[in-house]
Amino acid sequence: MRTELRRLVRTVGISMIVLPVVATASAQEVPTLSASARVSLISILPGDDLYSTFGHSAIRVADPALGIDKSYNYGTFDFGDSPAEIASFIGRFAYGDLNYRLSVEPARRTIAFYWEVLGRATVEQTLALSPGEKQALFRYLSINALPENSYYQYDFFFDNCATRLLDVIEASVGPALSFDAPPTRRSFRELLDPYLPGVPWTDFGMDLGLGLPADREATPREATFLPELLLEYVATGQIERDGRTQPLVARTDTLTGGGDISWAPVADPPWPSIVLWILFALGTLLTVVDVKARRGRRRFLDATFFGVLGIAGLVVVFLWFVSLHSVTDGNLNLAWALPTHLIAALAIARDRGLRWLGAYMALTVFGVVVLLVGFPFWPQQLPSALVPLLLLIGVRAGALVRVRLNPPG
Repeated sequence: MRTELRRLVRTVGISMIVLPVVATASAQEVPTLSASARVSLISILPGDDLYSTFGHSAIRVADPALGIDKSYNYGTFDFGDSPAEIASFIGRFAYGDLNYRLSVEPARRTIAFYWEVLGRATVEQTLALSPGEKQALFRYLSINALPENSYYQYDFFFDNCATRLLDVIEASVGPALSFDAPPTRRSFRELLDPYLPGVPWTDFGMDLGLGLPADREATPREATFLPELLLEYVATGQIERDGRTQPLVARTDTLTGGGDISWAPVADPPWPSIVLWILFALGTLLTVVDVKARRGRRRFLDATFFGVLGIAGLVVVFLWFVSLHSVTDGNLNLAWALPTHLIAALAIARDRGLRWLGAYMALTVFGVVVLLVGFPFWPQQLPSALVPLLLLIGVRAGALVRVRLNPPG
C-alpha cells in the first residue's frame, strides 16, 4: 500500500511539472531555438567530500545563434547558515520533507566550478533530438524554472536531481523513446555501496537506517537516481523515427578530467568495525573481571549503553512509522535497537531490584543469538560492523542476567 501510494504521488508530482508548462506556455515567452541549438546531459562524477559522494547531473541547452548556454539543475536546496537552519534541514531530511528546486545558471560556469574548484570530471552526452523535441525540452525547462514551478518534493531514490532529468527527456521525446539497459541485478543498498568506502560512518548509518525495501532489486530505470547510472542508462536510449531507430546519444565528450574519467573513492579504514570490535573486547574484558571478582552490576556503564541502544531504536521507529521515506520501512535493526531498552536503562540506573529486568535481559540475549545465527540469511542486508555490537549486547545483557540470578555477597 505504501509503495502504491508513493507511485501515485510520484505520478501526480510529474504531472505538476507538465501541467504548468501547458497552462502557461502561451503567456510565457520562450525563444525559438535555432537549427544550431544543442541539448545535452551533463554528468559530474562523484567527489571525495560527503556532499559529492554520489555525483551530480544537469541538462545543458546551448544555442550560439541566440547566445544561450544554460545548465538546468534540479539539485538546488537551501541548507541554511545558522545552526537552527541547519538543524531544521537535517530534521526535514530525516522526515523526508524536503523542497529542492530547479535552478538555471551559465553552463560554462557550472562546468568550470566543478573542475577548477572541486576537481570533479564532467562528461557531456549530446542528445540526437529533432528541432521540435529540443524546443519542447527547452520550453519545459524554461516554464518549470519559474519561481512558482521550480520547487518539488525531493526523494533520494525516486525523485531527485538525476531522475528529474530523465523525466524531462522522456516527456519531451514521447513514446518514440525507449531504453535497452540490462538488468541491474543489484538492490538499492548494493547500488550505493561502491560510493561509500571513503565515508565508512555514513555507510554504516545508512545501512542501519534503510529497511527491507532497500534490498529489493532496482530496475534499470530506478537505478538512474545515481548520476553515473543515469549516464549509462541514457547511453542505451533509442528514438524511433519514420520506421527507423537511432541512438538517443549522438556523441559523448569528456569536458574535464582528461581521457580517463574513471572514479574510485579514497577508501578509509572500516572505522565502525574497528571501533565496535574494540568496544566489544573492552566490554568482554570488564565482564570477565566482574565474574572472577564476583562483582555486581556496573550501573552507569550499562544504563548508558542500553540507553543509547534505546535512542537508536526510537530513530528506527521514527524512520519506519513516522517519516515519509518508504525505503526505511520494515527495518530488521529494530530487533536489537529496541526503544524499550530506554526503560531497562532507567531501571538499571535506579537499581530498584525490579525482577522483570532479569527476564528482559534474558530475552535480549535470545534475540541477539537469533540475529547472529541467521545473520547471512536475513532478507535485509545487515552491515558486518553490527556483529561486534550484537556480541557486546549479548555479553552485557548476559552479565545483567547473572547479577539478577546470583546477586553478589
